[in-house]
Amino acid sequence: MQNPFRTIARAQKLVRTGRPFAAATALHTLLAPPPAKPRAAPKRRTKPPLPARPAPGTFVQGRHTSAQGEMIYKLYTPVGSNRRKLPLVVMLHGCGQSADDFAAGTAMNRLADEYGFLVLYPEQSRQANFGRCWNWHRPGDQVRSGEPKTIAALTRDIAVICHAHPGRIYIAGISAGGAAAAITAAAYPELFVAVGVHSGVARGDITTLTGALGAMRSGNGGGTGKARTPPPTIVFHGDRDKIVHPANAAGFLGHLRRSTTKPLVSRVSHGRSAGGRDYTCTVHAHADDAVVLEDWVIHGSGHAWSGGSVAGSHTDPAGPDASREMIRFFLARRRPTAPKHAA
Repeated sequence: MQNPFRTIARAQKLVRTGRPFAAATALHTLLAPPPAKPRAAPKRRTKPPLPARPAPGTFVQGRHTSAQGEMIYKLYTPVGSNRRKLPLVVMLHGCGQSADDFAAGTAMNRLADEYGFLVLYPEQSRQANFGRCWNWHRPGDQVRSGEPKTIAALTRDIAVICHAHPGRIYIAGISAGGAAAAITAAAYPELFVAVGVHSGVARGDITTLTGALGAMRSGNGGGTGKARTPPPTIVFHGDRDKIVHPANAAGFLGHLRRSTTKPLVSRVSHGRSAGGRDYTCTVHAHADDAVVLEDWVIHGSGHAWSGGSVAGSHTDPAGPDASREMIRFFLARRRPTAPKHAA
């Protein structure tokens, strides 16, 4: 299988040299789904994807079927999790990755044991996208339909079966998965309490492959579109990212500023990770001190999960621990009442 990041880099070079159509052709085999095959309508599910909540300390694979189709996933249940109402964190991998690879690279299952939460890893299929990229650039996958609807349906079913706390459900992702996480959280605010985006693109008016490439290359694709109030968001981006331009991180602040009339108070701090990476963290809060956006810039890091493990792909072990910081951000937030299960 082709390396998705090499394909993206080659397409970006073609755009810079004035060959946008050649760039679109290169991206088509990666981002576009394979030709549709005739298939029967999905069968109505008559039983849950799992017979019961998995045993503590297990990492199991399942297949979820809904009106939108099927989706493979992995689910981690933490050790010592006999109590009910655990938080649930949904993790969306990047292009070319799998659920197992993403779990290994982020080490999120280890944190699940430490803090006590469930981790759900939906997995993109090659049938939906040859490069296993989430289709965040397609209009039908940017609202309450398509992939966001499938991910939301899977999340709800797992939450019910595993007795997850309905007011403590979160979503995060990297690269294409980060863009998809931002879209899904915005489309289903009654379900997801907060979102984490690593090396991704903010919601915008992107509807084509060339538009997606332009946003990734120059950082001008996010921060546009309808001014819907975003959920609390934590963002990580390496300032040496050659795949998704670091300027895309500013799109999240752009959404926030356009969606509210409340004044924002910003606090900037600097630090260095144990691995030697310098970073800048900007916290944006309302006057009542409610934090609505954290923006982490990892200096010297590329297109990689900061603080991740070498056991997975596209990680930067030298950076601050993005997984731990996301969990800190998530677990500090909960919805006081159960969400309405809107379609």
